[in-house]
Amino acid sequence: MKTSFVFILSFVLSLNSSAQTQSKEYSFLFYNVENLFDVKDDSLTLDEEFTPDGARHWNYKKLERKLLNTSKAIIAAAEWEMPTIIALSEVENRYVLEQLRNETPLKATPYKIIHKESPDFRGIDVALFYNSEEFYPLKYEYIPMRMKSGDVRKTREILYASGILGGVDTVHIFVNHWPSRYGGLMETRELRNDAAALLRNKVDLLMEETPTAKVIILGDFNDQPKDESIEVYLKAKSVFLGIDGTELYNLSETWGEGGEGTLKYQSQWFVFDQIIVSGNLLNASEGLFTTPQLASICKLPFLIEEDKTHGGEKLFRTYSGFRYNGGFSDHFPILLKLRVR
Repeated sequence: MKTSFVFILSFVLSLNSSAQTQSKEYSFLFYNVENLFDVKDDSLTLDEEFTPDGARHWNYKKLERKLLNTSKAIIAAAEWEMPTIIALSEVENRYVLEQLRNETPLKATPYKIIHKESPDFRGIDVALFYNSEEFYPLKYEYIPMRMKSGDVRKTREILYASGILGGVDTVHIFVNHWPSRYGGLMETRELRNDAAALLRNKVDLLMEETPTAKVIILGDFNDQPKDESIEVYLKAKSVFLGIDGTELYNLSETWGEGGEGTLKYQSQWFVFDQIIVSGNLLNASEGLFTTPQLASICKLPFLIEEDKTHGGEKLFRTYSGFRYNGGFSDHFPILLKLRVR
């Protein structure tokens, strides 16, 4: 009788454990935090305006508030369930990443950091936090953009990381912050097309090696879903055209409908922050999967303020021009959830 009871109890517990695994969600957050700089002048980059004597009079008190605000946005964006992966752009160095991880409420989660100094002329980088209890990294690399001469462009690199998520499945992550439109849309378009072609080449090589690869591409592309870089060079397709496992699909393609967006310039909203995945994540019969409905813009009320100049709403930024505003960022966070079959 005792043996039978132990067997039944073990069976019930295993069913409960299986049910918990099936219902588990893993969230991937991307956030362009807008100019997360330390207060020191780096002689190798153009960061002088973010120093105490610079044009913005940046100091430790403002940095502390920026870090706390950033952590608040991250925690709330994932609906108070801490993200498994946090991909960030516009961070200056490892110091500010460690301050964000160690000196804010993020310290309650065992995040580890993937970061490398980029060749960007302003010194801003892309980086990754991962929950070390849920994600086991297998490898990572930073992919530089190169000119036709072979020289490295002074812009952000693409971060690639792969690892095992929840002991269930392997995921491949690409974090992007493509060249900006500063200097003119047409004048800078080729730079973003080059970034898209570089990323597409890396995805193709990955798919040749692992045709079942589950790929997640996150970032600030400084282009919209229908722009040439995304549709033609990256070849990100619409989910409404059928799903092929090795192709890429843009889960952000409808975000701009109804005047929505992830950032606002003057009176117009743009969808520069996007989530793109491989078909293997959309048509998975087992392991990790996602759907277009599990990708979203995190339009949190406290990230918004009244737009008195252009009407409607705008993002509550750290600075309004050069006037300190004490806000968050000029971008909304975006979120992707994965589930387990």
